[in-house]
Amino acid sequence: SSCSRCRRPAVRAAPESFTLDPSHTIPTFAVSHLGLSLQRGMFTRAAGTVTIDRAARAGRVEVAIDASSLETGDRLRDRILRGEGWFDVERHPVISFRAQRVVFDGDAPVAADGELTLLGVTRPLRLTIRDFRCGTHPLTRRPLCGAEVGATVRRSEFGMTGWLKDIGDEVTLSIQAEGYRD
Repeated sequence: SSCSRCRRPAVRAAPESFTLDPSHTIPTFAVSHLGLSLQRGMFTRAAGTVTIDRAARAGRVEVAIDASSLETGDRLRDRILRGEGWFDVERHPVISFRAQRVVFDGDAPVAADGELTLLGVTRPLRLTIRDFRCGTHPLTRRPLCGAEVGATVRRSEFGMTGWLKDIGDEVTLSIQAEGYRD
């Protein structure tokens, strides 16, 4: 006798694509100020897509941040940071990250190896992915994943060299991100 269930081919999960939810994707940064405190800022407008193939342990990430959406809690400081010598948003309106490689630990992505472009300079960057979780949004009933993503960069490597003696070179990036499955 034949068993149709016994001969069923193995089902391989398809890659999943997610579109970042701008209202729940907030890039933030922290930098030393005069060696006395950490000053923080954020960007209020970011967009992007993430593709995850758990079966193949692969993925892609594309994120674009509107540099002019920078906020630090002080209007004068924001105006200075948006200007020349800092984020120079007139000439460099977008900060971007692109990764063609996602690193997995089991079924969970734990890092994205790619390139950060800031002030027209592109450099390699590994984003660490923590607390990757998926579920269903209680209101929209749509599948949703979220994570905390982070890295440390040296701003001078991107040509942002203003006030290096007083404002730290090492900048900690942290992005709370959520994305709906397409």
